[in-house]
Amino acid sequence: MGELETEAQKSRSEVAASLREVADQLDGDGDVTLELGETTVAMTPSEPITFKLEGESDWSEGDTEAKQSIEFELVWWREAHTADEGTLDIRE
Repeated sequence: MGELETEAQKSRSEVAASLREVADQLDGDGDVTLELGETTVAMTPSEPITFKLEGESDWSEGDTEAKQSIEFELVWWREAHTADEGTLDIRE
């Protein structure tokens, strides 16, 4: 159980490097480790993985800018018979 999230402004190149790192880990057989600020979360994706990709634009009358975003979401299920078995592996 649980959710951790971080948000930071980065250059396009820094974002691409982060995505490549996750992709390389996902391509292997082990954990996918995410660095969220000073906290690390390790997850072990199982097959199959549902991949959600969304593009969005938000603009209102009178605005001088439109917010645009790309969202990636990966979802999988893991066996868990207790809350502890379903909890994120958080390392600080």
